[in-house]
Amino acid sequence: MSDLMTKYDSGEFFDELVDSKGNYRVSSDRLIRYLEDLSTDELEKRKQAAEATIEDMGISFTVYTDEGNIDRAWPFDIIPRTIDAEDWAIAEKGLKQRLTALNRFIDDLYHDQNCIKDGIIPAHIIEESKNFRPECVGVSPPYGVWAHICGTDLVRAGDGEFYVLEDNLRVPSGVSYMLENRAVTKRVLPELFENDDILPIDAYTSELFQTLKALSPRKVKQPEIVVLTPGIYNSAYFEHAFLAQQMGAELVEGNDLFVDDNDCVYMKTIHGPERVDVIYRRIDDEFIDPEVFNKDSMLGVPGLMRAWKAGNVALANAPGAGVADDKVVYAYVPELIRYYLNEEPILPNVETFLCEDKEQREYVLANLDKLVVKPANESGGYGMLVGPHSTKKDQELFAKLIQENPRNYIAQPTLKLSTAPTLVGRGKLEPRHLDLRPFILQSNKTYVTTGGLTRVAMKKGSLVVNSSQGGGSKDTWIVRTKGAK
Repeated sequence: MSDLMTKYDSGEFFDELVDSKGNYRVSSDRLIRYLEDLSTDELEKRKQAAEATIEDMGISFTVYTDEGNIDRAWPFDIIPRTIDAEDWAIAEKGLKQRLTALNRFIDDLYHDQNCIKDGIIPAHIIEESKNFRPECVGVSPPYGVWAHICGTDLVRAGDGEFYVLEDNLRVPSGVSYMLENRAVTKRVLPELFENDDILPIDAYTSELFQTLKALSPRKVKQPEIVVLTPGIYNSAYFEHAFLAQQMGAELVEGNDLFVDDNDCVYMKTIHGPERVDVIYRRIDDEFIDPEVFNKDSMLGVPGLMRAWKAGNVALANAPGAGVADDKVVYAYVPELIRYYLNEEPILPNVETFLCEDKEQREYVLANLDKLVVKPANESGGYGMLVGPHSTKKDQELFAKLIQENPRNYIAQPTLKLSTAPTLVGRGKLEPRHLDLRPFILQSNKTYVTTGGLTRVAMKKGSLVVNSSQGGGSKDTWIVRTKGAK
């Protein structure tokens, strides 16, 4: 038996597995007691087994550097993060509510723009949005849904409640790592899966397939669904290939497809052209069709927008959905939920300061050392300032950027992100900050993953969880505790 938890100090933050008095949370009790029964040598063997499994399974991600693209093994911590199923049920309802409102909002923007007419969101926010696509005005995708796959980042703060940090509605990534984390954990800690307390997550790929199938313009028994990837050098290529394989869909690049004179999309095969009904595209808007967007794009398909507008092919996510994937729009989402659904938001936003507002901007500029400043449309943890970890030079640079383009920046308090025990050495656990990215699917129905991708800031004290910035990951367990339905 090890003394794994005896020296563990959860500190001042809300810890996902241990409460402030050092007691194990109900959802983590069985896990921690099991781990404590392992010797330090056995725990180390499990860690090494996880690393070997990741290598054997080829689970990797790509980091872009000045020296070129580097493929790295997926960074993984074997100590799972546990969440009580009753807590998760509330979060799930909130996520469904949020994506429903966001899709209503996007559809409204490309049609009547009632939210602007009624003063819910200022017109200039949309007019100056880099992701609003005038080319999409008047298009009506099936079910009024534009964002079919959404990855919403959740955090827990000091009160233990879930808050929405941001919504990712363009080409959200990470779900394959959520699924692979579970596969690795089942190999490393198989005994813990002998009962049904840990809720399964393996329905995702079949739910994704059904979500896409429902979009097919041809009502055939087996519509042709493809995954459109930028290619092997993309940082998420592992995921593109994984999801295509799991769904039994073809993985294609732009030059594998063409649009005919009747504005239908076809895939080139050794048996001749095959009609394509649904494209799950993992390419940004500006590269999907050189006839309409970036003329130099070699990644997309000429004529694809014509085919989509004609209703001959479905695109998931739809072009233009990224207008709601904007950190300035994020600040208005609670009001959008009230406006479109006549409901109070179930999941609150993090307090947000809009730098375009003079009074809020002055507050931000006076408190750069305390706030997190984010650009409106960056992702992956890039282009942001984490005030308490920044230098005076960093703060001066961001003050200049904000003053030059205030519409492009928001600021938020430096959150006391929750922590969870993380293996940082031989038999040694320390708390590390984390977030959670559940995935929400929507077409003719709405589905939320059981938990999501937990990302961990592996550096002590760091709040940056992105793998491209040195973060790691854990399996996420939604645990049905005793007495719960």
